[in-house]
Amino acid sequence: MANIEIKDLIDSGVHFGHLTRKWDPNMAPYVYTERKGIHIIDLYKTAAKIEEASSALGKIAASGRKILFVATKKQAKDIVADKAKSVNMPFITERWPGGMLTNFVTIRKAVKKMAYIDRMKKDGSFEALSKREKLQINRQRAKLEKNLGSIVDMTRLPGAILIVDIKREHIAVAEAQKLNIPIFAMVDTNSDPRPIDFVIPSNDDASKSIDKVLSFLTDAIADGLSDRKKSKEATQEVAAEKAPKADKAVTEEVTEKDN
Repeated sequence: MANIEIKDLIDSGVHFGHLTRKWDPNMAPYVYTERKGIHIIDLYKTAAKIEEASSALGKIAASGRKILFVATKKQAKDIVADKAKSVNMPFITERWPGGMLTNFVTIRKAVKKMAYIDRMKKDGSFEALSKREKLQINRQRAKLEKNLGSIVDMTRLPGAILIVDIKREHIAVAEAQKLNIPIFAMVDTNSDPRPIDFVIPSNDDASKSIDKVLSFLTDAIADGLSDRKKSKEATQEVAAEKAPKADKAVTEEVTEKDN
C-alpha cells in the first residue's frame, strides 16, 4: 500500500471543501475547520479512508470482479478514463445511461448491437445496404460507442462502483444501492455521505485533487490484479507438477495389471 503523505494531499488541494453555506451537515465528522467561508476537510481522516478503500478495492480486483469508474463532470472525466484504462476497468464518463445497473440486460443488448454492426462490416453484408441505411447505422454505432464503448468488456454487474461527485452522479448511487453493489466515492462537503459504503472525504472539483486520490486507489487495484495473476501462475505450476506424477501413477498401475 502506498504511503500517504498529508503534505501531498495539501499540495493537491484535497482539503478544500465547499462554501460553508452549501455544506451538508452529515459531513461534519470529516470537517476540520472553516476558513474565509470555506470548509477545510480533515486530511488525517481522508488518508485513513483512502487506506481503507484501497484495501477493499485491492481485494475486489484480486477476486477477478470489475470495478466501474464513474465521473461525468468536465474536470474529472479525462482523469477517470485514464485511470480506469490503466487497470483495464470499465468506466462511464459521458451521460449515465438510465438503468445501467438496474436494467443491465438491456444495456448488454445495446453493447451486443455494436458487435453485430462490427460483424456486418467484416462479413460484407454492410456493403449491401443503401447509402441512407449505412449512414443511419454508422450514426447509431458512433452513439453507442460514445456512451457504452468503455463497458464492452463488462459482461456482468460490477463488483463495486467508484464515483467522483456523488451529488452529480446520484442516479448511479441510487442504482448501486438498489442492487447492494459497494459504492466507493470521493465525497465533498456539500454531499450526503450516508449512502456511500466507502467515503473518501475530499475535494471532488479540482483536477489535481481528483488525480491524487484516484492514483492511490488505482495503485491498490493494480496490486490486487497483480496478486491475482501471481495466484493463477502458482496454481498452474502446482497443476503442472502434479500432472506428470498422475501420469506416472497411471502408467505404473497399467504395467502392474499387465504383469
